[in-house]
Amino acid sequence: MDLHSSIETPDKVKADAPVYVGKEEDIKQSQRITASVHDREVVVFYHDGKFYAMDRRCYHAGGPLHLGEIEDINGQPCIICPWHKYKITLATGEGLYQAINPTEPSATPKWRSKGIKQRTHKVTVDNGSVYVTPSDLSIICDSDYYADKYKKTGSSDMKK
Repeated sequence: MDLHSSIETPDKVKADAPVYVGKEEDIKQSQRITASVHDREVVVFYHDGKFYAMDRRCYHAGGPLHLGEIEDINGQPCIICPWHKYKITLATGEGLYQAINPTEPSATPKWRSKGIKQRTHKVTVDNGSVYVTPSDLSIICDSDYYADKYKKTGSSDMKK
């Protein structure tokens, strides 16, 4: 029997383990924080009674999402990137845009999805402590480019 094959390495356990990011009441009060989750910079939002977490840098050009405003778009809370006004749903990380059908007589813009562009992460609350669990990093997401770029440079510009 090969004992090494049945033992999980600390790195393997660490990669998807929940990480403590702060106290529930502190995050509720500040409405958002940034944190490092296994060397990945994330932003945690508290909006309308729910916690959300996603990569801190926008998938489009690396804009600082923690500085963006939250707006309700088509019934979904979205973060608006402060650099280029890209709209990203907090719950799923979908990029939203408005489109028109030019064949309609009075074409009115309708919200459409670009698909999931921003990596989101699971948030759990336990006894007043908030934890973020990274999503499955084996599934590639557009925001990975900037998450990796800023991880490697060690860039960090704001905690709250």
